Amino acid sequence: MTLSFQPLDERHDVTRQILREEIVPAYRPVVLRGFAADWPAVAAGRAGARAAADYLKGLDQGAPVEAFVGAPDIKGRFFYQDAERSVNFERRPGAISAILDDLLALGDQVDPPSVYVGSAPTPKVLPGFAEANRNLLLDIPVDPRIWFGNAVTAQTHYDMADNIAVVVAGRRRFTLFPPEQTANLYVGPLDFTLAGQPISMVSLDEPDHARYPRFAQAVEHGLSAELGPGDAIYIPTLWWHHVRSLDSLNVLVNYWWRDLPPEAGSPFKVLVHGLLAVRHLPAPQRAAWRAIFDHYLFEVNGDPAAHLPEDRKGVLGPLSPRLALNIRAFLKRAFG
Repeated sequence: MTLSFQPLDERHDVTRQILREEIVPAYRPVVLRGFAADWPAVAAGRAGARAAADYLKGLDQGAPVEAFVGAPDIKGRFFYQDAERSVNFERRPGAISAILDDLLALGDQVDPPSVYVGSAPTPKVLPGFAEANRNLLLDIPVDPRIWFGNAVTAQTHYDMADNIAVVVAGRRRFTLFPPEQTANLYVGPLDFTLAGQPISMVSLDEPDHARYPRFAQAVEHGLSAELGPGDAIYIPTLWWHHVRSLDSLNVLVNYWWRDLPPEAGSPFKVLVHGLLAVRHLPAPQRAAWRAIFDHYLFEVNGDPAAHLPEDRKGVLGPLSPRLALNIRAFLKRAFG
C-alpha cells in the first residue's frame, strides 16, 4: 500500500537571517535545497558510493563506532520483535573504514543485511570533517554528527532539539507529522526504545489500519520530500519524522541545537514524572491539575506571577542560573 502525503515546503539560498527570523519561528519543517552544494563531501557523494566512502575513509583515524546490523529479512526496518520485548537487530562495534568497505561489498547484493551507523560525532570519529564542510546557518557552534548505512529506515520518531539534516551521499525520503498527531501515531514504549527516542509503531510501508485506525488521520497531515546530495531539511523539535535511505550507500550529517538557556531542564523528564504523580489520580483531580499546569506552565492566562513583587516571585521568576540551582536543590530535597 502506497501512502500519499503533502509536499514539504522548499527554500533555496537560505541565509542565517532567514533561518533565524523566518523559518525557525514558523515551527514548520522546510527543505533547504542546495544547502551544501559546495561541500567537498557532497562532491564525493555525487561521484558515487565508492568516492563517498573514500572521502570518509580519508578522515578516519580509527575511532570506534557502533553499528546496527539486522538480518536480510528485516528489509532495512529496525524495529521491535517478540511483542516489544526485544529488537530485531544487533549492536556491533567497528571502525568506520571497515564498515564502509562492508557496505561497498554489500552493494551488489539483491537482499543484503541491514547496516547502519548513527549519531557519531564527527570531531571524534572524522576529525577535520566539520572544518572542510561548514554549516554557515547556525549562530552557535554545533558539532555535526554522521549517519551512514545502506537502504534502511529510521522509524517515525521525534527529537528533543531543532535539527538541520544534510544529505551527503545517496537519497533519503523524509516524511513528517506535526506534534499534535502524536495520538494518531500509536507511540511505542517510552522507556524501552530502539535508540533513545520513542517511535511510532505504524509501518509506513504496510500500515495496519485495523490495528491502528487513527493513523489515517495522521496521514492527512503528513508531509514528505526526497532529498539528494547537497540538500538539507530543517526539522523543528518534537516534529515526528520518518527517514528512509534509498541507495546502497547513504551518508547524512546533522546538527542538533536547542535555542534555550543552558540551565533549562528536560520537558521529557517532567512528562515521565507526571506519569508517576498525576496520571493515576481521580479524573476530577487530573482536571484540576490540568488547570493548574495550564496556568503556571503554559501561561494561558498570562504571567502567573504578574501580581507579585519582583523579589517575591521565587520559582515563578525569570529563569536564571541562580534560579535553576535553587529549583534543582528543591527537587533534590523533594526526591531524596
